[in-house]
Amino acid sequence: MRIPAPVLRPFHGVGRATAFLAVGALVQFGALCVLAVPWLNGGPTRALSCLLAVLGMVGVLGAGCPVLSRMQRARFRVRMGVEIPAPGRPWSWRQLGYHLMAGPLIALGGACVLVLWAAAAVAATTYAWVWVLPPETRLAQGGYAVQGAYVTAAGVAGLYAAAWLSGTLARLDVRAGTDRLGPSRAERLARRVEDLTERRSEVVAATDAERRRIERDLHDGAQQRLVSLAVNLGLAKVTLGDLPEDARKVIDDAHREAKEAIEELSNLVRGLHPAVLEDRGLDAALSGLAERAPLPVGVSVELPDRPAPAIEAVAYFVVSEALANVVKHAEASRADVRVERHGGILLVVVSDDGVGGADPSGGTGLAGLAKRVASVDGTFSISSPAGGPTEVTVELPCAL
Repeated sequence: MRIPAPVLRPFHGVGRATAFLAVGALVQFGALCVLAVPWLNGGPTRALSCLLAVLGMVGVLGAGCPVLSRMQRARFRVRMGVEIPAPGRPWSWRQLGYHLMAGPLIALGGACVLVLWAAAAVAATTYAWVWVLPPETRLAQGGYAVQGAYVTAAGVAGLYAAAWLSGTLARLDVRAGTDRLGPSRAERLARRVEDLTERRSEVVAATDAERRRIERDLHDGAQQRLVSLAVNLGLAKVTLGDLPEDARKVIDDAHREAKEAIEELSNLVRGLHPAVLEDRGLDAALSGLAERAPLPVGVSVELPDRPAPAIEAVAYFVVSEALANVVKHAEASRADVRVERHGGILLVVVSDDGVGGADPSGGTGLAGLAKRVASVDGTFSISSPAGGPTEVTVELPCAL
């Protein structure tokens, strides 16, 4: 006869939990012995002796704490599939508290559950093993059949109780072990911050690499096609002299549009990631920006060595966007760019003598600039009183 699923549902997974508790009792047996030894033969009777005994217990467990913690973490990983990271320090009061209190108490509870499993299993199978007894023994026990029914019912109830207790104790042990044997809350937060910082750095580097790839594709693909088109249209203007005036006008317009498209695409490519930045560094790239600006721009770059590529890209982007804002909004006659390194900080300052009044919330691109700087843990500030001058200051970490 097939047993209904709801009857067996409470026993799902209890084998794993019971084995987990059994191994825990074995691991804690040594700790239990350490706790019990000072109290054998009546134990110490004086207050000082009791204090020394307690201190001795704590000292012995403290010395073995790293080994016990590794064994317990292995038990959690193998038996329950719970990975508890090792804390930063091999010894802590939190770990010792588990081995002194939580671990022994749960192990003692696990041992009691194992005894309950054994007793309940024997009681639930009364009718199976009672027939092993000699017939005269069964006959001597009048009414054994009725008594066996009661014992069997008690055994079945004990099995359900043991299953519930096994799962409850296992969950309690997992909670206590995770809290006490793993990193503290502060350590977990610190590791989380480090992990997020590392991932963000990877995203920034991947984004910068993708930007360089797009720049190469545009430069080597679409831009070269436009150049070829402009050259062909120029040749058509020179060689096809007998064309009607309307056709010549169409070719002229197309030639002009092609050259303008090449110029716009060149500006776009330089804005994404100029090749000179990757080849020659910030000084050359910023000098190129200054030469293309429609107003005088002074550039001062003092760097003992090149920063990380992602930092270089952000610094270039800052100067490019800041100069674009100067040209569009500042009504300035001059701008200055200063890039210096102070220890682990790359300082970028862009100033102009314009009308001032720049507002990051006014749609001038300053808000996006601040976000780009923040993506690499940099700081962004702007001073732009009405009437000018305006100064954008950015500090970028040199090591990313």
